[in-house]
Amino acid sequence: MEPVYRTIIGLARTVFFVEGLKFTVKGAENIPASGGAVLAVNHTGYMDFTYAGLPVRTPKRYIRFMAKKEVFDNPISGPIMRALKHIPVDRGAGADSYQAAVDYLKRGELVGVYPEATISRSFEIKEFKSGAARMAIEAGVPLIPIVIWGAQRVWTKGFPKRLGRTNTPISIAVGRPIQPYEPAADLTAELRSTMQAMLLDLQKDYVHEPGAYWVPARLGGSAPTLAEADAMDAAESAERSARRKSAD
Repeated sequence: MEPVYRTIIGLARTVFFVEGLKFTVKGAENIPASGGAVLAVNHTGYMDFTYAGLPVRTPKRYIRFMAKKEVFDNPISGPIMRALKHIPVDRGAGADSYQAAVDYLKRGELVGVYPEATISRSFEIKEFKSGAARMAIEAGVPLIPIVIWGAQRVWTKGFPKRLGRTNTPISIAVGRPIQPYEPAADLTAELRSTMQAMLLDLQKDYVHEPGAYWVPARLGGSAPTLAEADAMDAAESAERSARRKSAD
């Protein structure tokens, strides 16, 4: 029993109801009833992690998400994140976060990971980091791809949050487990191609508003292309590095 996690889930479901969010979930049967697994989730908005938890509740399980250390340092969110046993990621000590995640997996936990590392401004699947694959290999657990579509309409990078009653449809798909194998680069490539195909499948039955900021350029929206978004991310990263250097 995890009373804090159960309480948070109850509050989240109430918020979803108030917002009028309309969820479509398929593939929940691919979440194992027991044992460790790496849940690889695409990243289009700040609320992805709350929606990713829905299919996991079918077998009554919980996700331990890897999240940046700053969230744990916050006086409000920090105690909650620790109570939910999520894993802090300190970019200055990444090895510790990685090992903590592997230990969780070996103990039979579900660990949630964003292989893209950052929100995709294009809403396409970005290039993946290899951490999810490496963790699955080391812990000897499967990789389970999860793709969410529509979350970017609620709250995403560079746009105001829409947390009122929007009646936004959100589609979630859970793919079949991918058994780990080496090299990690090949496993990472398979995971990415699988999630790209899952995203295209979710988008087929979703109504997209022409010219909308949350719609990919490929589908007639005003979101940047993947190449344009990557350039924006690179410029932002360079700016952060420059600020850090000037502060030293």
